[in-house]
Amino acid sequence: MSTQIFVNLPVKYLQQSIEFFTKLGFQFNPKFTDETATCMIVSETIFVMLLTHEKFKTFTPNPICDALCCAAVAKTCTAP
Repeated sequence: MSTQIFVNLPVKYLQQSIEFFTKLGFQFNPKFTDETATCMIVSETIFVMLLTHEKFKTFTPNPICDALCCAAVAKTCTAP
């Protein structure tokens, strides 16, 4: 089994984010997509989970940063 990388990113508007990244040529895994999240495929082993703010808050007790002035990301890695 190869190592997989999942990067979790909070987005304010999920559907608009999906439309934006679709226009850039990215595809999404429908198995991991619902009204709170989507799984954007970057490669066979790298994925970006776009999560609504409400869903993202279930992964961390820390506040979501204002992207206009700060940077933040939550990352998850699996190992064989």
